[in-house]
Amino acid sequence: MTVTSSLLSFSVQSLMRLDILLWLIALIFIIVAAVVLWFQLRNYREIRSDLDLLAKVKPHSVEYDLVIQAMKLAILRYDIPTRTLTIESDYRDVSGCFVCSPGTSIDTVFLQMVPDYVETFRKGMHDLVTGRVDVCHTQYQMKMLHSDRTYWSEAYATVDKRDLQGNPQTLVCTVMCIDQQKEIESALMDAVYHAEESDRLKSAFLANISHEIRTPLNAIVGFSDVLTMVDDEEERQKLNKLIKQNNTHLLRLFDDIVSMSKLEARGGNDIVKSTFPLESVFQELAIKYAATSQDTGVSLEISRSCLPTLTTDRDRLREILNQYLNNAMKFTTHGTVTMGCDQMGGKWRIYVRDTGKGIPADRCNEQLFERFVKVDEFVPGTGLGLSICRSMAMLLGGTVGVTSTLGEGSTFWVELDNE
Repeated sequence: MTVTSSLLSFSVQSLMRLDILLWLIALIFIIVAAVVLWFQLRNYREIRSDLDLLAKVKPHSVEYDLVIQAMKLAILRYDIPTRTLTIESDYRDVSGCFVCSPGTSIDTVFLQMVPDYVETFRKGMHDLVTGRVDVCHTQYQMKMLHSDRTYWSEAYATVDKRDLQGNPQTLVCTVMCIDQQKEIESALMDAVYHAEESDRLKSAFLANISHEIRTPLNAIVGFSDVLTMVDDEEERQKLNKLIKQNNTHLLRLFDDIVSMSKLEARGGNDIVKSTFPLESVFQELAIKYAATSQDTGVSLEISRSCLPTLTTDRDRLREILNQYLNNAMKFTTHGTVTMGCDQMGGKWRIYVRDTGKGIPADRCNEQLFERFVKVDEFVPGTGLGLSICRSMAMLLGGTVGVTSTLGEGSTFWVELDNE
């Protein structure tokens, strides 16, 4: 009985010691696990802090930065609740661009924007925030800092972050300066306009010139056939005169065509300046139009009050005055046609004045010197003469103009620098 009790007591004590040992081991394990977990949490916080710091310092890859640098972009973030902008990077190379500091209000941007584009910009952002569009694209003009000039910008924006309900909280936006692109667009539009205008002018030219050539040709051919059948000398003289007039008109048409073609093909590359007395040009033209003056009874005169020596392209100047004289003789039935020159400040105004029927005041403008413009559609002519005069005057660095009184006459002039 005593032995049994001793064995039972030993067994109970052994179990108690084992239980205590197990608790001690478990406690040590828990302490070790807690220490390890504490170190892991500390390391996690440190790593997280480093990652957050790295994200703030350099949130994107090298490749990303290289792309935005090559594209010359500015990256901005717009915080919707606070309505503020923060710029992350800016590689735009236009000095004077508006640069927003961290926390800049969007209203400040609107104040710097050209007013005509503010409403469009607001609408684009509203459509993006309300989910109507995924990407907002706008082009607008901004005022340069400390200057009255403006520059063009192009922006793309999309939603970056949303709250738990899916509402947009942050927008990311790229901005680039597109002044060069706008210049190219403008040049292309001008090229298209000039191409369309050239096509229109060619069509008008063909329609006009075919009629103008056909009229004198029909007269020449018709009168030539009749001439062989006419025996009366007086009648033959009249027919010869008509044929001669139409020959002159036809040659004039071809001269205008050739002159215009030269201007189109060569531009100002064949300008040859020389020094010569203006009177010599007047004398040549007076001789050329002497027969016309005699036939029409219109007196051709030279005003000698001012006959300077000029330094310019003599042939070009002669052609301008030739065109003026041709028109003056054509539209003047009695009186005189006068060639002369006046000094206007530092310029010479060389003119051809006639006592013809004149031009209405509303037609005495720059449009009169456009191609195919004619004051009187019933008078033969291509409408190229005055256009040729203006083009040649521009090559000489001068200007052309007209003053006229209906029923009293006109004065066409070209102004050149007094060199």
